[in-house]
Amino acid sequence: MTHCTACQTPVTQNFCPNCGQAALLKRIDGPYILHEIIHVVHFEKGILYTIKELLIRPGESVQNFINKNRSRLVKPIIFIVISSLIYTLINSFFHIEDGYMKIEEANPTSIGIMMQWIQNHYGYANILMGVFIAWWLKLFFRKHLYNFYEIVIMLCFTIGMGMLIFAIFALIQGLFHVQVMQIAGIVGFVYMTWAIGQFFDKTKIKSYVKSFFAYVLGMISFFVVVTIIGTIADLIL
Repeated sequence: MTHCTACQTPVTQNFCPNCGQAALLKRIDGPYILHEIIHVVHFEKGILYTIKELLIRPGESVQNFINKNRSRLVKPIIFIVISSLIYTLINSFFHIEDGYMKIEEANPTSIGIMMQWIQNHYGYANILMGVFIAWWLKLFFRKHLYNFYEIVIMLCFTIGMGMLIFAIFALIQGLFHVQVMQIAGIVGFVYMTWAIGQFFDKTKIKSYVKSFFAYVLGMISFFVVVTIIGTIADLIL
């Protein structure tokens, strides 16, 4: 018998019955580091499976994650951060956005700095934007039983897929020099509307109409708040 190094509970098996700490810690080496990297991005939990499910049945997949089984899909926050990072890396390598959304100011303003931060940190910015979209969705679908936080989780999955759609089109434009990012915007917008509508009630057309307006109003609200905060900051400074 040994004792857990974390809580001093007697341990007779491979893991502590009290806190779950391993009885024998593995030595930190190359395989350990590789395993930790894989664990962080959750490839071992099926990122390809998550993408497939979100492509063909997003509403049902997220419903199952919320209500039944949370072990099959990649964790939502990790998913949106990783998918946004993939797009950011592709964009940085091919300089896709320099042709249509490059932010440059002779005299930097707070609004410009905030917009630049959004452009450089899509993962975190998408989570923040999701909060605004979730507020409108909660308003439009108030008769449904999903709470605000469950709607945010749904948006982490759907916005994450939207970023992967942008990443694919950005890769095509970077490799073949074909201007397709405008098409990516349309495809991503259609997917978001469809996926959100599927989540609430896939049988009713009004679900997709509400999803469309909630998504648009959420994006507008987000950038309005950013503009207001930036303007106030400039006035104070």
